Amino acid sequence: MSYPEIRYDGEGGEVTAWLRPADTPAELVGNSGTSFSYLAKGSQTGGDFGLYRLDMPPRTKGASDHFHRTISESFFVLSGTVKLFNGGEWVDGREGDFLHVPPGGRHGFSNESDDPVSMLLLFTPGAPREGYFEGLKTVSDLSDPERLEFFLKHDNIFP
Repeated sequence: MSYPEIRYDGEGGEVTAWLRPADTPAELVGNSGTSFSYLAKGSQTGGDFGLYRLDMPPRTKGASDHFHRTISESFFVLSGTVKLFNGGEWVDGREGDFLHVPPGGRHGFSNESDDPVSMLLLFTPGAPREGYFEGLKTVSDLSDPERLEFFLKHDNIFP
């Protein structure tokens, strides 16, 4: 494995970094009280990655067993205990645990505990996941064909 091709060939570097303060409110709060903080959208990273913070209240369903064809997804548990599906079994993910799921890897998550859960979700490359997260609020109102179209559009495949 080697470094990628050079993407910046200037001599002095540039002032292009940006900071998202910790006290920035979540961009989206779902029907269940789950909140999504858009830490670094793919559109902000040149499509390299998307990084999101997911905060789930106690006893909150997350994502059932599914996979993606075009993106990898990684989970880093910041606090609490979350059920993570690693493609073979549901396991307890605790603070500091990390799960990486390559494209095609089955996975899921749910907060079955009596405590809140917070975790980071990393998608590579940086697909526009914001539309998926925002659409979850109304997905139950869609007809079966519309729901299938929504999931396929956002690369969520349920076996």
